[in-house]
Amino acid sequence: MTYWDTFINGFQGYATYFAHEVMNPGWNNYFYWLIAISALVYVLELMFPWRKNQPAIREDFWLDTFYMFFNFFLFGLVGYAAVSDVVVRAFNDFLANTFGIRNLVAINVAAMPHWAQLLILFLVRDFVQWNTHRLLHRVPFLWEVHKVHHSVRQMGYAAHLRYHFGETIVYRSIEYLPLAMIGFGIQDFILVHLFTIVIGHLNHANINVPMGPLRYILNSPQMHIWHHSKELPKDSYGVNYGISLSIWDYLFGTVWMPRDGRDIELGFDEVDRYPHGFFSQMFQPFKRNK
Repeated sequence: MTYWDTFINGFQGYATYFAHEVMNPGWNNYFYWLIAISALVYVLELMFPWRKNQPAIREDFWLDTFYMFFNFFLFGLVGYAAVSDVVVRAFNDFLANTFGIRNLVAINVAAMPHWAQLLILFLVRDFVQWNTHRLLHRVPFLWEVHKVHHSVRQMGYAAHLRYHFGETIVYRSIEYLPLAMIGFGIQDFILVHLFTIVIGHLNHANINVPMGPLRYILNSPQMHIWHHSKELPKDSYGVNYGISLSIWDYLFGTVWMPRDGRDIELGFDEVDRYPHGFFSQMFQPFKRNK
């Protein structure tokens, strides 16, 4: 099979998968799980708003809703899934032809109980994402890409998935090798991913989630809002980088919650001049870098 065949098969395979997801609701359907989780968290926002003066249809609500479906489904449909298949195959061919490595799995977790496999996947993936998130704040061009996410000025659940497609490429590229070396199955990824979607939606939602002692382990809206704050400690690239877990921030000293952050100003210095359209936001990092 040529790389072109891999590309075509990847494109057709993802298109078939997406059509099947949309046309066949069910308990194993990721498309409708995303809608159900989003609807549930939105209802919680309406019933128990933390910022009571924030409108139910907040600024850029519909833009963020589009981002949610674009980043999770449409981006793969326009070619990302096919290109990814080609890149993965080329990388594996490189390892095989150069180093004789034909199996990346270095740690076999298949013999472990299923709950242990899911826990390891969750912890490894979250730690890799925490480090990647820090990278997005420290590398100038990656920060320009990440600014799309930080252009949110009113927090709500859908802000969780407002991010530039470049972030998908960065996160997935860095995640690939460590997760491939442990050898998890696709079903494990889906289960863990749904769990992290719930946490991510809640962390961006306009609700108050009292964590108690769990605040040292799990992220929360009260912690994550400071990550989006305009006000940051002096000489800091960012704070509270946790995706699902807060423990990494406590372990590595990147926690910052100086007071109740309910009504703090969000964004960055030039956020008021940042474009509000989808395509203008997609091109913005390249314009600024140029």
